[in-house]
Amino acid sequence: METIEDLASNKQVSLEELPSLFKYAASKAIDGFDDVEVTGSVNHQCQPTCPTSFGSPDFTTVKVIDSATYPNQAAASQINDFHHGNTISISMPSSPLGRKKVIFTDEVALNVNNGIPDPHAVSMVSNHVKPKQSKSYSQPMPNMDADGKFIESTLLQKNPRIDRLKDKRFDSFKTWSGKLERQISNLRGKPQDTEQEAHTLRSSGIDHLPVDRYFAALEGPELDTLRASEELVLPEDKQWPFLLRYPISAFGICLGTSSQAILWKTIATSTSTNFLHINIDVNFVLWCISVVLTIVVTFIYSLKVILYFEAIKREYYHPIRINFFFAPWIAFLFLALGVPPSLVKYLHTSFWYILMTPIFCLELKIYGQWMSGGRRRLSKVANPSNHLSIVGNFVGALLGASMGLKEGPIFFFAVGLAHYIVLFVTLYQRLPTNETLPKELHPVFFLFVAAPSVASMAWARIQGTFDYGSRICYFIALFLYFSLAVRVNFFRGFKFSLGWWAYTFPMTGAAIATIRYSNEVKNPVTQSLAVVLSAISTLTVTSLLVSTIIHAFVLRDLFPNDIAIAISRRKIKDKKHVHLRSACSDTKAMDDSKVDKLSLITKLPLPN
Repeated sequence: METIEDLASNKQVSLEELPSLFKYAASKAIDGFDDVEVTGSVNHQCQPTCPTSFGSPDFTTVKVIDSATYPNQAAASQINDFHHGNTISISMPSSPLGRKKVIFTDEVALNVNNGIPDPHAVSMVSNHVKPKQSKSYSQPMPNMDADGKFIESTLLQKNPRIDRLKDKRFDSFKTWSGKLERQISNLRGKPQDTEQEAHTLRSSGIDHLPVDRYFAALEGPELDTLRASEELVLPEDKQWPFLLRYPISAFGICLGTSSQAILWKTIATSTSTNFLHINIDVNFVLWCISVVLTIVVTFIYSLKVILYFEAIKREYYHPIRINFFFAPWIAFLFLALGVPPSLVKYLHTSFWYILMTPIFCLELKIYGQWMSGGRRRLSKVANPSNHLSIVGNFVGALLGASMGLKEGPIFFFAVGLAHYIVLFVTLYQRLPTNETLPKELHPVFFLFVAAPSVASMAWARIQGTFDYGSRICYFIALFLYFSLAVRVNFFRGFKFSLGWWAYTFPMTGAAIATIRYSNEVKNPVTQSLAVVLSAISTLTVTSLLVSTIIHAFVLRDLFPNDIAIAISRRKIKDKKHVHLRSACSDTKAMDDSKVDKLSLITKLPLPN
């Protein structure tokens, strides 16, 4: 039977034969390991304000302990009991040395002699320092390639789409969706910076901007160019969300395509164009295309109304953009006029009342401002785009008369005629901005043709014949059409934009009026003129539709940043003055520092 001494000797031999599982090494010996050494006494305690992130000065060196260095199990246990601070466990890569134990000590520094901790220090720690409940944190080690170089984690790579969604600079233009998002974030324990958000709302002044602010911050005939002394409340060097870049003028596409459905319906049903043998199915196809485009454009803009209603308010208060709010309702009137006979022969009169109600409300708003003599008086805000607010009267009169109504169409025709005469005189003399329209905006001049051409057809439908009143309006439109068509420079040398759609429905209106006139005065001249104007109109709409698809889906430059809605409430001072002011403040600060140094020198005691 073995004695106690034999058991002790066998145990000692087995301990010496244990493989080397742990190794003592300084953290700097591990390549790529980030740590900061902190020296201090045994009783050094971490301050309450010490950070808990890597690289902070309160994290000490990493100690990797090898059990082979300590044959005595009691010493090894003392080393394990020594760690009483916060512990961070890091998953280490596999190594032939076996598993490593990494200890972070943030409160006590060991005295190391030749790579071995001082047992006296260990005993002091174990005897005088009370153990504290440890906290464990886990963090994955960076990936390494075959050469031992660190590979950047894919989680750290930025995603532009996610960053754009998290960008808080666009929250000031959001409506209930932004508030709901902030409420959800608060419920999830991620409170938003309400003070910064309130400051952004106050500085941008989203709620309502006076018309003078638009004229002061923007320039150009369409008030869509930012002045040099102004700054935007949104980032100018980045692409904004799509809905913020989607303007109300996109409904011009609907006006162009829906007017084509009316044109080919008129060609197929008129007696003066029977020799062309046009099938009514062409009208059906074009009408279906127009309906689809109108639904798409309306749906996208409805999303903007829901998600970015503050941007809609900016467009509504804009002295030029407000005219385009007539475009959706005019497009609906065009669809009602161009409906194929195979679908509906007679529309119910309720459709007319439904469509004309918003037009009437908008006219009360705009025409009252034109006449009141305030800051939005006609002599100050007059622009060729104002014709859109006039055309709706004549289109509504045409649709109401075709439904058999009398008083309503005459009312809107009279209102439109009175305001068209005033607008025509104001614009014909000189633009209020006293600036020449750039080439990109030359198509809006064709809006001069739209009102008189539609007015001629409306009056003919009210009277039942293409009489002298209708012919006077038609001849005015025809002369304006020719006066613009002969100016070749209007059609070349400028970049494509949504403004080109202003060519379409005035040209189409002139072609339809010519066909109606050729039914009354039927001869080869009027018939040839009707065919030529119809061909030009169709070719223009087709070219613009193809160009729009290319710029929208291939080049992706159809919707740039909408500068007109991103101006600030307060006027920014001239950048030169701001620069000079900052330079003067820097000079004054330097002078003050020199004075302080001089006063300090004078207060010093003189040497004996």
